[in-house]
Order: sequence, then structure tokens, then C-alpha cells
Amino acid sequence: MVDSPDNKQHNTPAGKEESKSTVSRNQMRELVEESFQHLREGDVVRGTIVAFNDNDVVVDIGFKSEGIIARSEFTDRDGKLTVKPGDEVDVLVERFDEMVGDIRLSRERAAKIRVWEVLETAYRDGAPVRGKVVERVKGGLAVDIGVRAFLPGSLVDLRPTRRLEDYVGEEIEAKIINFDRRRANVVLSRKVMLEAQISTLKDETLAHLEEGAIVTGTVKNITDYGVFIDLGGIDGLLHVTDISWGRVGHPSEYFKVGDEVKVVVLRVDKEKERVSLGYRQRFEDPWTHVDARYPVGKKVAGKVTNVVDYGAFVELEEGVEGLIHVSEMSWTKKVKNPKSLLHATQEVEVVITEVDIDKRRLSLSLRQAEPNPWEEFATRFRVGSKVKGVVRNLTDFGAFVELEPGVDGLVHVSDMAWTRRLTHPSEVVQKGQEIEAMIIAMDIPSQRISLSIKELMPNEWDEFATSHQVGDEVEGFVTNVTDFGLFVELAPGVEGLCHISEVERRGNQALSGSFERGQRVRTRLIRIDWNEKRIGLSLRGIPQPEPSEKPAVPELEAEEITVDQVPEQAATGTETPETEVAQTEVPETPAEEGAEESAKADGEGQQEN
Repeated sequence: MVDSPDNKQHNTPAGKEESKSTVSRNQMRELVEESFQHLREGDVVRGTIVAFNDNDVVVDIGFKSEGIIARSEFTDRDGKLTVKPGDEVDVLVERFDEMVGDIRLSRERAAKIRVWEVLETAYRDGAPVRGKVVERVKGGLAVDIGVRAFLPGSLVDLRPTRRLEDYVGEEIEAKIINFDRRRANVVLSRKVMLEAQISTLKDETLAHLEEGAIVTGTVKNITDYGVFIDLGGIDGLLHVTDISWGRVGHPSEYFKVGDEVKVVVLRVDKEKERVSLGYRQRFEDPWTHVDARYPVGKKVAGKVTNVVDYGAFVELEEGVEGLIHVSEMSWTKKVKNPKSLLHATQEVEVVITEVDIDKRRLSLSLRQAEPNPWEEFATRFRVGSKVKGVVRNLTDFGAFVELEPGVDGLVHVSDMAWTRRLTHPSEVVQKGQEIEAMIIAMDIPSQRISLSIKELMPNEWDEFATSHQVGDEVEGFVTNVTDFGLFVELAPGVEGLCHISEVERRGNQALSGSFERGQRVRTRLIRIDWNEKRIGLSLRGIPQPEPSEKPAVPELEAEEITVDQVPEQAATGTETPETEVAQTEVPETPAEEGAEESAKADGEGQQEN
């Protein structure tokens, strides 16, 4: 079959059109490949918002083509667009068709990639990042820094904190200490940031701190021994003793955490980074003028701050305290426990008794603020006055007698009888017994009154000495035989000494061989000494009663006086009441030695005559 001319004419144009179409497609492919030769899926590029429609946002990414992004990526919670035409945004190329030039973009995915890149850069450079604490999780906090990061509880603050939930919702700044993009793992540390900040601030603060300067700080912590105050990167200690001039029970009475206070720098140790602070130093020392405001003898009011075993402390004003010693609490009571009279916060009136500015001590008296019963007693009674009282207590050395409420006197055992030997005051008086006595001594400042019962009783020695004179012959009974003489009872309570030189004996025969206790003898008075209450006797040239004439000595007296119990006495025959009768042999007293010498002298003088 041969083609007709028509066919030739018809086929020729068609071939040309097909050739042209092939050329145009090839050209378009080349143009597209040229346009996208630098663009790949997954790339993040910068684009410009061009237009909007109901579902998409058109973005020009600069490759002679435009891409689309879902409208929802540019709306807020209320559905409103957050961008406008002309705004530049980062977008991620999700896919594109080289043939038709169709490009699908994503803003959200681009933002995430950008965030990871920024975080990785911050991690490498050690730069801080900011984020918001989302929630508390096991072991720490979850923080949104563009991606979800973990902040361990031990790295939240400089010191461990138990209430991590208090940080939820707060914006914080931290450093990335661990970064793994592949596993999407980011670990933060806020502690590192704080330490770096404090270190810088500490250096600046220490450089400007000087002793004596007044600085402002914030109370950071309160302990029993003081307050820690943040001065800016460094904490200073305000010791409890430097809080007030007065007594401080606990620092919390003056400060609470978070308070802003002004303090004085007392000491700075830059090497050890220690700062000592003072609060009371801002005010005048109240002890500066204490001696003028509180002279000795002044009556003042105060408040009890503390009660101890030995007294009570009283605050007269802030920073000025004095001590009421237990001995200055009452005129009438012997206070053993100050708490029985006073208690903390009690208002009292006291008298200043001593001021010591150097030792910062004030001595106070509670009783001197009240009338002194001892002084009132002294206005009505004097030495020699007769008084009545009730025996309040008995001791080995005497009896205490209450004369008036708060006023006691002592009757010493030696002042209970003239000549009777007493082993205990209970032989004369009993507890609770009302007695009459004479005041023989008074010491009002020392609160001592000495009493005597015997002064109101007859004195047997004076009566005997008055009714007899030297040369009289009297009979008596031997009460004691000693190496130097005989003690003879001349009358009840009256004894005399007959020295060995005044006794006729054969050779050097001992007196105990010729005389015995209780034996009746006849003697002559050779000396009567009123001052020393002594009587000297002699047996020379005096006929003695026949042994048959010796009466029996009362059994009671024989039991009361034994040879072992009776000491060698003075020549007067009287025994000092102070001498207690022991169950063992009593050594010779100075009084007895004097009696022996006196009697011997009398005997020798008589022999010469």
C-alpha cells in the first residue's frame, strides 16, 4: 500500500507536534531538577507565608515553587491564625514531587528539629537553657525546654529539698549535663547554675565586706546557736550572743526565715570564707550608764527572766540583768529552792546592792525591798533583855528559839546551866517548848542572837562564895582523884581543888591509895577567885571524919560521875558547860592545868606562912 499525497500531507504535521511535546516535557523536567537540585526530603528551610485557604497555608521556600502546610499548625487554642502573609517561618520538607513541583511542608516538625539543634549547641557550649517545670516525677521533675527533659531531685537546689512539688509551674534556668538526641534523653542540673552564680556573687561580696560595715541580708536559717544570714553569695553567722544586749531564749524570738535585716560585720576571714555578724552592735550598750541609772541602794522594778538553784535573774531593762542570790530572797525564810518564791516573767521590786561595770554584774536583794524584822526587833530589845520564845530546833551544840516570826536566837549548850554537865540540849529543853531566856549578844547585820537560860537561874557558885570566906572549914565529897590533887564537891554544883601539896600523906604515896571517889572529907578554904570562879582547898592540919562516919553517896550521882568520864577540872570545882562528856577518857584541859598551878601556889604560900 502506497501512501497518498493526502496521507503524506496529513502525517507530516503530527510528527512535528509530537516532537515539540517531547521537547517541552524534557525541558520542564530539567527545570524542575534544576530547581530541586539542593532540596531533599527531611531538610529544614526558611520560608515566607504567601497565602491562606480554608485548610492550608501556602509558604514560599525560595525554590521557584511553593509548598503547603496544614492550617492547624498556625492556629492557637482558639483557632486563630498566629501568622500573617510575609512572616518568615522554619519548615520541614516532608515530601515533594519533582515532576509536578508539589511540596508538602511541616512547621511543627521543623520546630522540633531546630530545638534539638539548639539544645545540642547549648550542651556543647555549656550554655544555660530555660524551661517550665511540668510535673513531679519519680526521682525529680519533668521540665519542658522545647523537649521533655529530666531534672533530678538532688540537682534542683544547692541543698536537698523534700517539697519538689513546690517547683511545678515555675520557670527555671538550668544546664544540660547529659544529652542523647537519638534516645531523646536530656538531663538538667539547676544546682550547677546556682553554684556558678553564687561563686561569682560570693567573690564580689567578699571583696566589698569590711569589719564595722553595716550590711543588709536575708535570714536563711535559724538554729539554737544563731542565725545564718545570706549577704549575697555567702552566709554570715549572727551568733545568739550578738543578737541582743539582753537575754535571748532562742533566736526565733527575734527573727524568722526570709526576714531582711541590717547587721554589723564583726569579723571577716576571706581565706576560710567566714563572716561573723552582730545585731546588737547597732545599738548603744545599755551598760554604759548603768552605774548612774542604778546606784547602790536604789529600789527598782524588774521582771524575772530565769530561776536557778542559787538564785533568780531579774531584767531591769533590755540588756541589763541582775542576780538575786538565794540568801537575799527572804528575811524570815531559809530559802532552799528559789522556785518556791519566784517564777519566770514575775514582776518584782528589788534593791541594788552591788554594781560591777567591768564584769557587767548587778547584785540585787529582794528582802531589802521589804521591812527587816531583825532591825525592828533590835529597836525593842537589847543585850540583857528577857525574851520568850518557842524551841524550833535542837542540835548537838544548842537549841534554836523562835523569838518572833523570822527572828531566831541560839541557846548554846554552855548557856543552859551553870554547873551541870549536859551531853545534849534535850536534857534541859524540848522541841516546841516555850522558854524564857536572856539576850547575851546581838549581831543584827549577821542576823545572830545569842541567848542564855542560865542567866535567869540562881548561880550556885556565887551563893557559896558569898556565904563563905577564906579560912572556913567545910565538908564535901571527893568527886575525882587525879595525880595533882583532889576535886571536892562543897555544895551542889560547887567544886574546889585541893592540890596534892595540901594533902598530908606518907612519902610519895599516891592519892588514889588514900582517897576514893565519894569519900567524905573536911577541908579549909584557902583561896576564892571571883574572876575565874575557882576555890582552893587544903586538908593540912584538919582532922578527917572517921570512915564509919562516911555516908553513902547517892547511887544516881555515882552513876552520872565516873572516874573515866570526869576530866581534870579547874580549881574552882566548876566544869565548863562547853565540855561535852564523852564515853572515853577526856584529856586534861588548859583550865585544869591552870587550876593545878593555882592550887599548888596557894599550898606553897600557906606552907611558908
